[in-house]
Amino acid sequence: KNPFFSGLTAMEKKLAEYKCNTNEAIQLKLVRFSEDLEDDNTTFNPEYSHQVFGDDEVAFGYKGLKILLYYIAGNLSTLFRIEYTSKVNEKFDCVEADDVESKIREIIPPGFCTNTDDFVSLLEKEVNFKPFGMLLHTYSIHNEEAGEDITYQIYKADMTCPGFREYHERLQTFLMWFIETASFIDVDDERWNYFLVFEKYNKDGATLFATVGYMTVYNYYVYPDKTRPRVSQMLILPPFQGEGHGAQLLETVHRYYMSSPAVLDITAEDPSENYVKLRDFVLVKLCQDLLCFSPVKLMQGFSQEMVTEAQQKLKINKQHTRRVYEILRLRATNMGDAEQSRSYRLDVKRRLIGPYKKKQRELAKMRRCLRPEEMTNQLNQIDLNLQREQLEESFQQLVSDYRRVLERLAQA
Repeated sequence: KNPFFSGLTAMEKKLAEYKCNTNEAIQLKLVRFSEDLEDDNTTFNPEYSHQVFGDDEVAFGYKGLKILLYYIAGNLSTLFRIEYTSKVNEKFDCVEADDVESKIREIIPPGFCTNTDDFVSLLEKEVNFKPFGMLLHTYSIHNEEAGEDITYQIYKADMTCPGFREYHERLQTFLMWFIETASFIDVDDERWNYFLVFEKYNKDGATLFATVGYMTVYNYYVYPDKTRPRVSQMLILPPFQGEGHGAQLLETVHRYYMSSPAVLDITAEDPSENYVKLRDFVLVKLCQDLLCFSPVKLMQGFSQEMVTEAQQKLKINKQHTRRVYEILRLRATNMGDAEQSRSYRLDVKRRLIGPYKKKQRELAKMRRCLRPEEMTNQLNQIDLNLQREQLEESFQQLVSDYRRVLERLAQA
C-alpha cells in the first residue's frame, strides 16, 4: 500500500470539511427592530447562489461559514459580515480559501456597515424613510398572526426621485438570490419604470415603511406613436411570499398602463412558470366581466372580437387573450358532458398542435430538396403516436393549471 495515497485521502477528508453550501451560509434579514438581529425567525436564505459562487454553490476554505447580509426593512441600508469557526491556512494546508468577501462586494453597492453598532444607529434613523415616487394603490391584507389588517402601498418611482438610485442598487442585489438568471439593468436608460410595494408598520407610535417587493418594466417603442411595456423583473421578498402581493402588484401595473392611450399592450420577458400562473390569474380577473367573454360567446370559440376588446380596454396581447379565453371557457364548460368536453379538448389541442404542424410543413419543404436516405432520419424524429401522447400530456397539464387559476379566482 502506498502511504502517499492514504495520506492524500486523509488530506482530502480534511479539506472536504472546509466546504460550505453557500445557500445555507448566506443569511438574509429585513430588520425593523433591534431584537430582529438576534431572532432566528427573521432569517431567510437564498434559493440560488450559483451566479455568485458557481454552479455547485459551494464556498471552500471555511468551517461554520456564515455570510450575514442584513438589511434595514425600509431603505435597505446593509450590514455585511463574514463569520466562521475556522479557516484553512496556506502555510499549513497548502491551499487557499475562497475570497468570499470580494465575491459579495461585487454585487452589493459600497457604503455598507461592517459592524452591528453602526447598523443599529442607522436603524434609529429609519423613521425618516418614506417611499419613493407616486402612490398608485393602497390595499390591506388580514394577518392571522398579528390578528389585524395590515396596509400595503404600491408606488411608481423613477431615477429622478432623490435617493432612489442608491436604494435601487441595494434592492436589486436580492435578484441574485431569488431569480435563477438575474441580471442588473442599465438604470441610465430612461425607458425603465419601477413599481415598489411597501408595508406600513408601527414602531414607537410612528408609522414606518418596509420594502415588500418590486417590478421593473421596460417601455419598448412601437411605430409610429405607441409603446409596449415589457415586464422584466419581478420579486416579492421571501418573508412576504404567498400573501397575494404579486397579484396586487401585477394588477396595479396593468391598470397603470391601461389608463395610457399610448400603450399598445403589455408583454413579459422570458416569464417563469410562477409568473405565468400569476399573470393568468390577474388577466382572467380583469377580463371575466368583458361582454366578449360571456358564456354564450365562449362556447362559439376564440374570436377577433376578444382580441380587439382585450387589447383596447385592458392592453392584453393576443397570445395572453387566448389563454384567458381557454381558462374562462373551461369554467363555462361542463366537462362531465361528453360533447362539451370533446369540443373543448379539440379547441385547445388545435392551438397546441400549431408548433407540430409548423415542423411538418418544414419537413415537407425538406423533402423536396433532400435525398431520400437523408429524409428517413429527419422523419423518424416525428412519430405521430408520440406526438399524440405529448399533445395529450400538454393538454392535461394545461387543464390542471387552469383549474388552479379558477380555484384562486373563486376565492378572490
